[in-house]
Amino acid sequence: MTPEQYCQDKAAASGSSFYYSFLFLPPDKRRAITALYAFCREVDDVVDECSDQQVAHTTLNWWRAQVAEIYGGKPQHPVAQALVPVVRQFNLAQQHLLEIIDGMEMDLDQPRYPDFESLQLYCYRVASVVGLLSAEIFGYSDRRTLEYAHDLGIAFQLTNIIRDVGEDARRNRIYLPTDEMRQFGVPAADILNARETEAFHKLMAFQVERAQRYYRQALEHLPAADRKAQRTGLIMAAIYRTTLGEIAASGCHVLKERVSLPPSRKLWLAFKTWIKN
Repeated sequence: MTPEQYCQDKAAASGSSFYYSFLFLPPDKRRAITALYAFCREVDDVVDECSDQQVAHTTLNWWRAQVAEIYGGKPQHPVAQALVPVVRQFNLAQQHLLEIIDGMEMDLDQPRYPDFESLQLYCYRVASVVGLLSAEIFGYSDRRTLEYAHDLGIAFQLTNIIRDVGEDARRNRIYLPTDEMRQFGVPAADILNARETEAFHKLMAFQVERAQRYYRQALEHLPAADRKAQRTGLIMAAIYRTTLGEIAASGCHVLKERVSLPPSRKLWLAFKTWIKN
């Protein structure tokens, strides 16, 4: 199996909304973004699937060494091998790949976030940085597009956090800022024990509105000249924003259920957004 096929299989197996947005790209950019996405999945899986924290830390350090090899050696892992030509062709910064690993490592060391400022750093590392790297692959002519990519990454991660509150709680993780939980009168025990209350629904409505604000802010930053180049990101935005809308419309019952769109609807949103832009 070639490194490129390994990345393709990794992306397809995830069933992620991102996969549907890649389908419309030209081959070189599709290979590049698929390799980047596979990298994100690999380091995320280290945190989610490894029960021993010390082993997880060691494995993430091994991935840091693989990143160094991508830029000046012979990496061992097929995803790292697939990234070698990608980082050269699209001038991807080594520091950004390392920041993604730093973000994933925060999941090992920080199961709670005291305020939105601290959560924002996490969102930046695991999502905005990916957005910035993706913008380089898709191409842009106006640097304001990087502001769009940054804010869109935050919006995506906030959507993930809202969607996965219950799933994360079962791993003893709560990404909702502690001071906001206190403000709305939602104790951690309610989330950890899947107790839905009126206070919880008000807290979630607040989270949904902030995520929507980041979507609006991101789209305001995107210059008209770069809309065509950034269509893949716009497809992701359409799918994620629709998912967020479905969560809100269903009453934010995220403690016990996980809202997702069927593949046919994701494909339709992808096609409609590609044609529109």
